Amino acid sequence: MIKPTQMVARLKSADWLVREETQTVLALLGGAEGKTRAVGGIVRDTILGRDLSAADLDFATVLMPHEVVLRAERAGVSVHPTGIEHGTVTLRLGTWVAEVTTLREDIDTDGRRAVVRFGSDWSVDAARRDFTLNALFADMDGTLFDPLGGLDDCLAGRVKFIGDPAQRIEEDRLRVYRFFRFTASHGGEKLDPVGLLACRAAADDLGALSAERVGSEFRRMLGLPRVAGTLRAMVDAGILALSAETVRLLLGYERRVRRPDVSARLAIIIAEAGAGQLKSLWRLSNDEVAVAEAILTVAGLLRDYRLNEAAYRHPAALADGVDVAAVLADWTEAGRSAVLDQLQALAVPMFPVRGGDLIKLGMRPGKALGAELDRLEQVWIESGFALERDDLLELAKG
Repeated sequence: MIKPTQMVARLKSADWLVREETQTVLALLGGAEGKTRAVGGIVRDTILGRDLSAADLDFATVLMPHEVVLRAERAGVSVHPTGIEHGTVTLRLGTWVAEVTTLREDIDTDGRRAVVRFGSDWSVDAARRDFTLNALFADMDGTLFDPLGGLDDCLAGRVKFIGDPAQRIEEDRLRVYRFFRFTASHGGEKLDPVGLLACRAAADDLGALSAERVGSEFRRMLGLPRVAGTLRAMVDAGILALSAETVRLLLGYERRVRRPDVSARLAIIIAEAGAGQLKSLWRLSNDEVAVAEAILTVAGLLRDYRLNEAAYRHPAALADGVDVAAVLADWTEAGRSAVLDQLQALAVPMFPVRGGDLIKLGMRPGKALGAELDRLEQVWIESGFALERDDLLELAKG
């Protein structure tokens, strides 16, 4: 068993910290004097030994934003004022990217945005963050700085609000969704009861949040290995409108697959909520909806045992479509495997008839020709791709 001290020791040898670009930037921003530290997810997940390939590199600093910009420019580091009104600038050295934010405290909030005051007190800055496991800092040499005692919660998988949960939520109501997301990703879906009560009390006050921000949280949640139990808790708390049946199907999907897929989960949800409503609520892109709908279409075709049509029309959605069909139709594992075997054995050729073939038979270009092509294509699919070009043209003549 790895001891907590060994987990923390991971910081000192972390690839992202010992990297030349990181050390260069920390040096120019006073890292050796403790003026700038790594913060948040990169520190938390390094301690936990998690995959950091998609982790953001964030620094907190006592330096004012203009001082960060000045020092970076003098050192030839590219600077982008991505959120300078809140003290955040983005630094770039080649492919290396990091956000640097000046220590601050909120002096006025409306549940969506905050007016901040810059400061130099690390504990005050930590206290304005959301959860204790996110209020961890690392010095330039990898020494952990934990002003609020969040390390124990981090190691135990406890997702707890800092201070009064109601106040944290009042400052930014998106924290309701973040509470559930982090509970699924870092808390084993075991919800802190005090935090849950505060989220339940705020359920009716979430309407002013932008669909983009809410949708971003749900995308990240739906990409987690296990989240259905958390979604059920959100339904029970009045925060998410899904039926008990959809939650049951999502739970079943998680039990059946090794690596749950965001689009497959969206397909299951769309089966109830409808693509249009979900697209509006979560600001889904057309591509996201199209992929989920293709999976749902494949699942429907497979449930009707129209394997040829599923394989021909939606080859990219086949694997996820099988998983979703297995859940929707309550297939046994043997049944699912049998369908997979048959799909893998299918050789899907190209449709052998073109519009020019029908024109040669005397048809004019237009809607009627397109409709006849569609009819012949469907007949060809239903034949198991057995009908050849001449067979299909004979049908067209008739």
